[in-house]
Amino acid sequence: MAQRKNIDGSSGVPTFYGKELRWQREAAGLSLEQTVEGSFFGKSYLSDIEHGRRRMPLDLARHVDKVLKTDGFFERCCEDVRKAHRAGHAWYFEQVLEAEKFAETIEEWCPSVFPGLLQTAPYARALVRAAHPMASDEEVEEKVSARMARARLFEDDHHTPEYWAILHESLLREPLLPPLEMAEQLDRIMELAERYRIVPQIVPRTCGPYPLMAGSIMVMTFPDAPPLVYMESSYSGDTTDEPALVKQYRKAYDRLRAVALSPEASLAMIRAAAEEYRNGKQPDRLE
Repeated sequence: MAQRKNIDGSSGVPTFYGKELRWQREAAGLSLEQTVEGSFFGKSYLSDIEHGRRRMPLDLARHVDKVLKTDGFFERCCEDVRKAHRAGHAWYFEQVLEAEKFAETIEEWCPSVFPGLLQTAPYARALVRAAHPMASDEEVEEKVSARMARARLFEDDHHTPEYWAILHESLLREPLLPPLEMAEQLDRIMELAERYRIVPQIVPRTCGPYPLMAGSIMVMTFPDAPPLVYMESSYSGDTTDEPALVKQYRKAYDRLRAVALSPEASLAMIRAAAEEYRNGKQPDRLE
């Protein structure tokens, strides 16, 4: 029997249960391969769970409980882990939170607000407060902190996805924040682009009808899994990997990219708008 390790619950719920899973597995004398045998999951997936990087799907939890004879422990804990992973985020965003950490490429189209991965804290706070006007300051700050934490994706030198963001020009011209804070928001986008973490493109406000006018999407691809498309509205979202629908959205995204300005011209437009806000001016609006 393996000697029980001291499991530190303060390290976070996913990590806590991951350590418990590893202890139970080693106590049973099983390898990663032996534990997942008979399931649809590989040993690397189970290893990621043990290290707190992935949540445990319900079907795998049931399999692990059966193999390790843990009397339903991991099945009962699945909801705790899911809640911990999505703390500060809506329940329908849960799959995206996990998927973007393992994505090879992320392509976003945001016609009405800057994408969450690119937002500064003041910008995120303004959006959260607008969407949840009755929320307490603590609830608002929890959501803002959760959104800021997602941006750590761009600081990981070992795994940073290729990120492409197509934005509408109205985001530069219709400020949601005071001038200096708008300048900081645009500076954030430029800083990421200049560090080669993202590629931004701007759809000009005078381009006429264009693909995907109806709403925002996120397309993610992976080295070892089918691509995903996430679609979002104000208080709901949906993720799909249905091949025909994913193909349709990816074609539409490529057509949208074709009508947008080049990355170089887009960055120049963002830089010019930031300077105007910094100088107390508002970029020209389309009347």
